[in-house]
Amino acid sequence: MRQISFGPRLGALAIMVALSLPCLARAEMTEIKVAQQYGISYLPLMIIEEQKLIEKYAKASGLDVTVGWAKFAGGNVMNDALLSNSLQFASGGVGPLITLWARTKGNLDVKGVAAINSMPLYLNTRNPNVKTIKDFTERDKIALPAVKVSIQAVTLQMAAEKAFGEGQQNKLDTLTVSMSHPDAQAALLSGQSEITAHFSSPPFQYQQLRNRAIHTVLNSYDVLGGPATFNVVWTTSTFRNENPKLYQAFVKALDEAEMRINQDHRWAAEAYLRMSKDKDSVQDILAMLDDPNIVYTTTPQNVMKYVDFMLKTGSIKVKPDSWKDLFFPNVYDLAGS
Repeated sequence: MRQISFGPRLGALAIMVALSLPCLARAEMTEIKVAQQYGISYLPLMIIEEQKLIEKYAKASGLDVTVGWAKFAGGNVMNDALLSNSLQFASGGVGPLITLWARTKGNLDVKGVAAINSMPLYLNTRNPNVKTIKDFTERDKIALPAVKVSIQAVTLQMAAEKAFGEGQQNKLDTLTVSMSHPDAQAALLSGQSEITAHFSSPPFQYQQLRNRAIHTVLNSYDVLGGPATFNVVWTTSTFRNENPKLYQAFVKALDEAEMRINQDHRWAAEAYLRMSKDKDSVQDILAMLDDPNIVYTTTPQNVMKYVDFMLKTGSIKVKPDSWKDLFFPNVYDLAGS
């Protein structure tokens, strides 16, 4: 009986399959979700959403993608969503990024895509007896986006250590309450809530100060010794490696949004009011954007001061060699710190 040899056929089939595998590996996601929080600090992301800039740059690279947007009150919940892969880009303060970077180093390897801005954060209160953070008592409650992990929470701990001494960074933690900025502002201004203070961000902190009963107790720039990054955006190395075109589309979208804000503050103020439904006037928002302390930039600034503090207090166990370890290479050419 004549034996039939499948060798050449199987060899050809194996080659065809092997050639097709890279194509399958290169297939990128067709639907992603991006998170943002509240306030003018997230204006670049709001512009990206409204102008469909991710879709624009993805299309230019040959991809069709549907981009969903989610709103979060704080970075802790957002990080859980990122780790469960129900979110591809998270955004928030430096604290949550550093926490997740340390937590995922060696596995998912979460890193920063870029900074979004540098802005001062004010701790405002309606309690006339509170002149410094040393004056807070058990009768006060301080609202911030997420206890322990938000950038406001970490900054408050840094301030507490300076005020009360080494090892006293948690002195005010029992007074903090997790609340979204809009809810915290409403509670503070009502005068009827247990919330007597709010560690906030623009525009909320400026809106609060229009009320004569409200005054500022602490400015984050004073704690940090100068300007520092407020918000960053981050993702997993897995997403970046498997979706290089989508990742680059987001980077380009962020660059364009920031450029448009910096080129035309009035247009940006109008865009913010249009998208946020905030009741402020264009002139009010424009005044904030014109403040030289508010800068839209993708350059990370002073992030290592947060790293050093969080490492010293045990919030993280791993130390990056430099700020570049916290971010992907697309920002390495910037003058970060």
